[in-house]
Amino acid sequence: MTKEIVLLKLGGSLITDKDTPYTPRLDKLKELAQEIKTVLDSRPDLLLILGHGSGSFGHVAAKKFGTRDGVKPSPPTPLPNEGEGDYWKGFAEVRFQAAELNRYVMESLFNAGVPAISFSPSSSMISNERKVIHHNILAMRKALDVHLLPVVYGDVAFDEKLGGTILSTEDVFTFLVEQFSPSRILLAGIEAGVWEDFPARTRLVKQIQVSDYEKMRAGIGGSASTDVTGGMKAKVEEMLALIQRTKGLTAQIFSAEEGGFLERALRGENVGTLLLG
Repeated sequence: MTKEIVLLKLGGSLITDKDTPYTPRLDKLKELAQEIKTVLDSRPDLLLILGHGSGSFGHVAAKKFGTRDGVKPSPPTPLPNEGEGDYWKGFAEVRFQAAELNRYVMESLFNAGVPAISFSPSSSMISNERKVIHHNILAMRKALDVHLLPVVYGDVAFDEKLGGTILSTEDVFTFLVEQFSPSRILLAGIEAGVWEDFPARTRLVKQIQVSDYEKMRAGIGGSASTDVTGGMKAKVEEMLALIQRTKGLTAQIFSAEEGGFLERALRGENVGTLLLG
């Protein structure tokens, strides 16, 4: 049986209330976990690696301490007890909050009967200017071999150049694409896909080829909620760059807000915007 490897990201805006700090959307997580379970049960050839954003968990501390830009000795805004210790404390706080949300995700998968195992980037990845240069990939390979679902997420990491930083799920996926050669990347959020006319949202782009991108670039906006790892434009450009480097890879950006959309996307339907080479 030919195996298909797919990377799926559940966006932070989908699984948390991004405007209320530290608030998971438990009903939505339950629904998404059930859709994943349904597809995995019916497709034993599908090897899925799941990633999720940090939403209203990691982004609060991340913004306060500027962690994504590096752990530096002087704060972007005055903080009580200024000093490098505060930055590393902020680094640890982002890690704690990201793990808290991961716990909710893992619990929803467990309750749905999906055998999943979490791999936190902070304990296994080292980056250089947010590009992953070291990871113990063997444990993840072994998890896939026995049909466990590996779960990664946006998290802090020690960085050769920046001291410490935040790796987005897309940063982690960029590394995993090189390691696993997946056929598809699915980015599930609350935005229906890529809009030609954001923020008016009247014309959804069904397909973007690398060669067409420059023409529509001007219309792609950022995310409506705070996102310290970049909005829609950054996601599209990151995915297109990956597609150009990886033979046969496609990516899809879609909304899993409506029940059944995640399942349809996992089964291969284009329910949002398809990005291809």
